[in-house]
Amino acid sequence: MAMGIPGPSELDEAEKPSSVAERPSVRLRESLETLPAYVPGAAGSSPGVYKLSSNEAPFPPLPAVLTAIADAAEDVNRYPLMYADRLAEAIAAHHGQPADRVVVGNGSVAVAELIIRAMCEPGDEIVYAWRSFEAYPILVQVAGATSVQVPNSPDGRHDLEAMAAAITDRTRIVILCTPNNPTGAAITQTELLAFLDKVPSNVMVLLDEAYTHFVRSADPIDSFALLSDHKNLVILRTFAKAYGLAGLRVGYAVARRRLARSLRTASTPFGVNGLAQAAALAALGQQRLVAERVEEIVAERDRVVAALRQQGWETGDPQGNFFWLPLGDMAGSFATDALTAGVTVRPFQGDGVRVSIGETEANDIVLELTARWVARAGSDAGDTIRVGGSLQG
Repeated sequence: MAMGIPGPSELDEAEKPSSVAERPSVRLRESLETLPAYVPGAAGSSPGVYKLSSNEAPFPPLPAVLTAIADAAEDVNRYPLMYADRLAEAIAAHHGQPADRVVVGNGSVAVAELIIRAMCEPGDEIVYAWRSFEAYPILVQVAGATSVQVPNSPDGRHDLEAMAAAITDRTRIVILCTPNNPTGAAITQTELLAFLDKVPSNVMVLLDEAYTHFVRSADPIDSFALLSDHKNLVILRTFAKAYGLAGLRVGYAVARRRLARSLRTASTPFGVNGLAQAAALAALGQQRLVAERVEEIVAERDRVVAALRQQGWETGDPQGNFFWLPLGDMAGSFATDALTAGVTVRPFQGDGVRVSIGETEANDIVLELTARWVARAGSDAGDTIRVGGSLQG
């Protein structure tokens, strides 16, 4: 050893490197330390278990979509169009809008995240109903903004009066989810117009219409008819539900030109892969077949809901491709029983259970299960009672 250079045994204890465990660790922002985790719908744990937990379409992909994916696969060594330009143009034409008002992203959740990130700074507030889509609080917290959650009315509808009253000088965005996920209630055109009149023009109204194709209410929203008079309105839609492309992640927003241009600039480069762009473009060209599939789901939803009401359940007026059972603290028990029966559902412990409309066989399994729960409620000596049509422990 060279003269004057001490060996390891000669180092003073204070000069020795600390152990890895003692070194300072990389830290996330404090607001992310308590970030709620998104809980996906459970998959079937064994063959023969139907998945009714993620509001997916129960049909296989359209033939035109499969062909488009196969053709696009030949070019996966190339980057896709940066902003999904061809798809954006087709979406715009479908809705009768200019193409420069459309922003396409990696699912509507990613587009919502982009909007929130572009709009909000720490301290800004975002108002939304609760319970609603469980990604909202995550997106808000990641952006450093503050959630202002307004409880739904007892029938699962947005309390629009309370939401309007919750707007302050710090509010940047109000999110409306219609039909609301997971309760299924839909806002009407009359209600939306009245609400928009109460919202300051500098507050964005983000209208999340993921399930709009399934709405059959007497006064459905015509969101695109409102864009010209309400420049703070942004429409959010997805290809995951009615078009059956949940696995490819394609969504879009329609907004005023200046905002759309800024959002595209701030978006992830090449954020929508080439296979997804091709599939969505093909699906958009299959409106007749898509509409037929949607009608099948709506008819099956109506059949199931009618049977549930006959059993004595309070289901509200579900307008999505799912329905809601207000089971409260018994949500987890119902989900466990459902899995044993052969289906997965989505429990929200303390609130209720969301059940997707799936194959007829799967829906019949659910109806058999709900009938057993009602029968048990009527025979139990006290553990389970019926309250207002729902079951409470």
